[in-house]
Amino acid sequence: MPEHVSILQWAGVAVLALAAVAWVTGLSRMLRRGGFEAPAADPRPGPTALPALPRQRQTGPDRESVELTPAEKDAFAGLVRQLAEGR
Repeated sequence: MPEHVSILQWAGVAVLALAAVAWVTGLSRMLRRGGFEAPAADPRPGPTALPALPRQRQTGPDRESVELTPAEKDAFAGLVRQLAEGR
């Protein structure tokens, strides 16, 4: 044991080592219990967890598009040029 290290410092190291061992032991037991497994897929359709919420759509909304007039296309091109020049 080095002379410049006090008994309190050695005790602190021992306490920290014991705390680390206890933390790792507790963490491994918690993970071993299976509390963090992914839930199995439910083959039954319908709400299972929160029946008060509406069912979500399986697909996204249809795409919408609008034809621009030549004046609108020119205005958009001018806006793009202005933004590009601002860099």
